[in-house]
Amino acid sequence: MSKALRSYQDDLDEDIGELVTAQSTSDADSAQRIQTAKADLAELFRKIENVRERASQTERAITEMTADIKRLDGTKRNLTLSMTALKRLQMLTTAYEQLRSLSKSRQYRDCAQLLQAVIQLMAHFKTYRSIDQIATLSRNVADLQRELLEQICEDFEITFAKGEVAQRKGTLSEACMVMDALGENARSRLITWYCNTQLREYRQVFRGNDEAGSLDNISRRYSWFRRMLKTYDDEHGAIFPASWRVNEMLANAFCEGTRDDFKSILSRSMRRSDGQTLDVNLLLSCLQETLEFEHSLERRFATDARSSIDTLSSRDEKQPIFGQAISEAFEPYLSIWVESLDKQLSIMVPKYRQQPLQAPDEDFSPQLVIPSSTELFSFYRLTLAQCAKLSTGSRLVELSSIFAKYLGQYAQQVLLYFLTERSGPQGPTLGDIILVLNTADYCHSTSTQLEEKIRGRVDEEFKATIDLQSQADTFMGIASAAVRALVRKVEIDCESSWREMRNTPWSKLDSVGDQSSYVAELLGHVKAKAAEILKLLPKQQFARAFCDNLVELLANTYIANIVQCRPVSEVGAEQAGFVFYKWMLLDSYVLKLGFEQLYTVNTESGTTAPAGYIKRVNQSMTKIGPLLKTLQVRSTPPEGLVQAYLIHISDASDTNFRKILELKGIRKQDQQGLVELFQAHRASPSNSKLTQHSPLLTPLQIGGALGGTPGVGGALGGAGGAGASLSAPSIQGRFDPSTFGSAIMSAARDGVDRFGSPALGASSANLIGPNHNVNVNVNVNNNNNNNTHTPSGTMSPPQGGSGAGGGTVEGSATASTAATAATANLNENLRNIGKFFRRDMGSFGGRFGSGRVSEDPGR
Repeated sequence: MSKALRSYQDDLDEDIGELVTAQSTSDADSAQRIQTAKADLAELFRKIENVRERASQTERAITEMTADIKRLDGTKRNLTLSMTALKRLQMLTTAYEQLRSLSKSRQYRDCAQLLQAVIQLMAHFKTYRSIDQIATLSRNVADLQRELLEQICEDFEITFAKGEVAQRKGTLSEACMVMDALGENARSRLITWYCNTQLREYRQVFRGNDEAGSLDNISRRYSWFRRMLKTYDDEHGAIFPASWRVNEMLANAFCEGTRDDFKSILSRSMRRSDGQTLDVNLLLSCLQETLEFEHSLERRFATDARSSIDTLSSRDEKQPIFGQAISEAFEPYLSIWVESLDKQLSIMVPKYRQQPLQAPDEDFSPQLVIPSSTELFSFYRLTLAQCAKLSTGSRLVELSSIFAKYLGQYAQQVLLYFLTERSGPQGPTLGDIILVLNTADYCHSTSTQLEEKIRGRVDEEFKATIDLQSQADTFMGIASAAVRALVRKVEIDCESSWREMRNTPWSKLDSVGDQSSYVAELLGHVKAKAAEILKLLPKQQFARAFCDNLVELLANTYIANIVQCRPVSEVGAEQAGFVFYKWMLLDSYVLKLGFEQLYTVNTESGTTAPAGYIKRVNQSMTKIGPLLKTLQVRSTPPEGLVQAYLIHISDASDTNFRKILELKGIRKQDQQGLVELFQAHRASPSNSKLTQHSPLLTPLQIGGALGGTPGVGGALGGAGGAGASLSAPSIQGRFDPSTFGSAIMSAARDGVDRFGSPALGASSANLIGPNHNVNVNVNVNNNNNNNTHTPSGTMSPPQGGSGAGGGTVEGSATASTAATAATANLNENLRNIGKFFRRDMGSFGGRFGSGRVSEDPGR
């Protein structure tokens, strides 16, 4: 075993020895190869250096061989430049001498050609001006140019002075060619001289301080210049090159001089010491002639087709050459014209009040408008077109303010006047109301179009100041008042039915009866009058507004009559409640069905009213429920009445609870205990979510003794109802139509916020009963947190005055200020009414005031 291991060790030693020997031999070979490579590289570098040396030697040899050739090339180039310069110098000298000779003989055609050549040749010698001979020649050429300029100007002066233009037209035309060659300064000098020469006579004849230069003779100025242009075309046009546009330069010079004359004349006219002012008609006449003259110049000298200055031009179109070239002088004085328009309109509007609503020989039509409205807007249209030609800046803005002012006055002093005061004691006729309604609609849409038209014409910086929306809203308010007037016509016809209801001895009834007898009569009156009115309404939106407000009025009037029928015994209250529930089951089916059919009363049987209208009817009728449900509860036990109030009325107001007690006829000495019980139940945690003031009872006013005639809160707000009642029902006596105008006027003055939805905000309306004053306050707030009652003033027709705002104001400046404030308040309230009325109308499926009349199948 050991022998084998020893043998294996020996083998390993031999292998290792062989490997070490082999490695040693390999390292020696590598070192030898490295040395060989270094020697090869050194040899290569030596060969490269030899090649480089030979290349340098070759380059030096070639340079020596071509040196003479390079010198020959430089000599040739210098010789060529010298020959060219000498040749050009010879040409310049020859041309100069010829030009001098030709200028003396006035051979201007050849002079023009030679002058152009001389000027071009001189440009080549700018770098040689340090040479004396070249500098001398340059001065001689400049002197010759000046001599030619003076000579040609002298020829023109002499020729025109002697009147020999026709004989020397050719020479002068060739001289213009020389002036063209002399450059822009020479052309400008000749053109300026020509314009001054031609306008010298004009400036002498039409001096601003002479009679001939006055505004009365403005047409003579323009006639004179037209003759001057004709003379130019016939005699002088062939002299000047067309590219010079001498006739246009002449027109510009004429316009500048005339504009300065007019500025001076107008300035002196405004400073006259005799107290006379500038005649507006003369000013407009002169301005119109000036615009026509500028327009004629524009047509003649325009380089391309452009739109008429009478129409609105695009901002991208080329600006007019002669736009306001002369009329600019008139613009500072256009305020006089605007003031004259103000005075003219102040006369027109009162005249419109005296005119009939329609021509005597014209048949009534539901689509008719009052003629004065179309006349007014026609006047506006013509005035706007005229002003746009005169000024599109601040004067047009002033004109828009005048338009806005008299649109508001037309609405108040004409339309509202026709609707409220002019009609007399019988009130406005149905046809008159329809005319006012159509006219308000027409004025609303046309006012919006007028605003857009003015914005399209006025300068960009003034566009934001143009606003006629307030006036459009005012006309909407007039339309609202017209719809109210239509509703009032129905209310008058229904008075006998309400009287029958009030005459029923509710307090003596001891049992609940059947349907009340006045219901059928009431529906008959409502349907008959509504059918008559709906036939005359031209737009579906008007019909919808009328029906909504009529239903709301009937519901409110019913509540007012319940108040009037107090004191009500428990049996009577139960009867009243039964009447209400019978409405819901039997009577209400008849009444609600009748109200639902109002909108389609003139249509074929089976036509269904819009779902929105049906919902409006339901809202208006069901709001009576909480009051009747509370009134029918007996006062004993008292807890039952208190709980019924908390459930149905659901408010925490002691005042409103006392109103229920008053309506039930509970004596004053018995009310305190019920109020204390109500306060105790109200403090319960289960009633913590009660509203502070019920929108049903808060506006209801209970006044007077138990047996007296109370003032009745008629305009009760419905839950989102679109219509608001015009007035409480007439309680006693006969209706006095003379008070109707004052009712609408006071409603506007007192700030009725919304025609159609008193629940949207606090509002106050004065409503009137026949032959006596009835105060009706509406003060409804969405959050029911407002307990403030705004008392309405006493309603009576204005004394001794006319107009939409009331009577004549006399006395101190304080009274005048108060009248102005009242008028502004009336206008503001009309606009507010119009804004909300427009919003209601917009929900009917069409835009109020649109030009398209949507036909309703019900009419």
